[in-house]
Amino acid sequence: MKVVAIKDMIRKDVPIYYRKLYTGVAVLELTKDATDYRIDFAIEYKPTGQKEITVNFLDDIEYPLVPVIKELKQFILNMETSGGLPD
Repeated sequence: MKVVAIKDMIRKDVPIYYRKLYTGVAVLELTKDATDYRIDFAIEYKPTGQKEITVNFLDDIEYPLVPVIKELKQFILNMETSGGLPD
């Protein structure tokens, strides 16, 4: 299982400054072929400085969700740290 990319990301307009909501298409390599899955994800900045990431799939996925969500959260955190998310 590998996260190849997240494409077509759009930041949703939310009036809460410590929470960023996004929508996009996750390209996942679950077997040999890469497949697109629509996702929503949020990054919430806690008062302690921690970042809490939540991921929701809009499409059905035929793979155990726990490892997929764990990999997606790490991928999103790396993108956020490197400045790869849209403003």
